[in-house]
Amino acid sequence: MSKKKRVLSGMQPSGLLHLGNLMGALDNWRTLQEEYECYYFIADWHALTTQYSDTSKMRTFVHEMVIDWLSAGLDPNKSVLFQQSQLPEHAVLHVLFSMITPLPWLERVPTYKEKMEQINDRDLYTYGFLGYPVLQAADILIYEADYVPVGIDQLPHLELTREIGRRFNSFYGEVFPDPQPLLTQYPKLPGTDGRKMSKSYNNCLYLSDTPESITKKVMAMVTDPARQRRTDPGNPDICPLYSLNQIFAPREWCDHVKRECPKAGIGCVDDKKELLKHLLAYLKPIQDKRKELIANPKQVQEIIDAGSAKARIVAREMLGRVQEAMKL
Repeated sequence: MSKKKRVLSGMQPSGLLHLGNLMGALDNWRTLQEEYECYYFIADWHALTTQYSDTSKMRTFVHEMVIDWLSAGLDPNKSVLFQQSQLPEHAVLHVLFSMITPLPWLERVPTYKEKMEQINDRDLYTYGFLGYPVLQAADILIYEADYVPVGIDQLPHLELTREIGRRFNSFYGEVFPDPQPLLTQYPKLPGTDGRKMSKSYNNCLYLSDTPESITKKVMAMVTDPARQRRTDPGNPDICPLYSLNQIFAPREWCDHVKRECPKAGIGCVDDKKELLKHLLAYLKPIQDKRKELIANPKQVQEIIDAGSAKARIVAREMLGRVQEAMKL
C-alpha cells in the first residue's frame, strides 16, 4: 500500500469556537483525516503574537478548543492532535530559520500591515509578531507536510514557507520538501448582526452555546434591513438569514424562501423557526459529545499529551537531519 500524504494545519486558542470555525475549518479537517495522514496542532505560541500581555485564560482556551475539535469529529486515532508549546523542536527550527530569512520577506507579508492597521488596542511592534511567519514555516516544514489546507487569501503565507525551505536547501542541501496548498472553499458565515461571524464583533453562535441560547440569538438575528414589516417584500440575496439557510436548510426550503420572500409570501420569523430546526439538529451530536468530554477533562488532556508525544518523534527526527545538514 502506498503511504498516505501528510496534511498539517493549526488553530490558535484565542477563545471559544463558533459556527464559522466549524464550517470554515473543522468540517474540512474531519473530512481530510479519512484520506490523509493529518497533523493538527494547537497554535498556542502563535496566539502569543497578539495576546502576549494576558495569558490568564490560555490553558482554558486550549482545553475548550480541543473539546470542540473532538466534538466536531476529529479522531485522535486518525489524526495526530498536539500542542505546539509541548514541542521545543518547533522553537529550535524557528531560531535556525530566523538566521536565514531576509527581513523584507517578513515586512511584505500582506497580513502584517493589515493587522498593524486594524488592531490598535495593543502594541504589535514586537519581533514575535513580525516573525510569526518564520515560526509558521517551522511548524509546517518540521513535519515534511505534503499539503497545507488554505483559503486562497492565505496562499502568500504558504509561499513564504516554501521560500524559506528553498533558501535553507540552497545553503545546506535538500532537506525540506515543497509543501503544496490544498485549496479549500471556506463558506463565509454571517453573524447575528449581518457582519462576518467573529468573536471581535460579539455576533457568534458558539459550539458551546445551549440550544436555548442559539434559539434566542437566531430569533434576534438581523435580516434584510429594507424589510421592516411582514408585508414588505424582501431580498434573500442580501439577507444573512438566507446565507445560513443555504448551508443548513434543505434545498426545497431555500427554493421556497427564494420564491416567496420577494413577494412577502413568507415572514422572517417563520424562516428563522425553520432554520433553527435544521441548525439545532446539525449541532446536537456535537453538543452531546461536548457534554461527555466536559465531564471527563482528564481524557482531553491525555489526548493532547499522547498526540504531542507522537508528533515529537517526527519533529525530533527532522530536527536531527537539519542540525546534521548545518553541521551543528
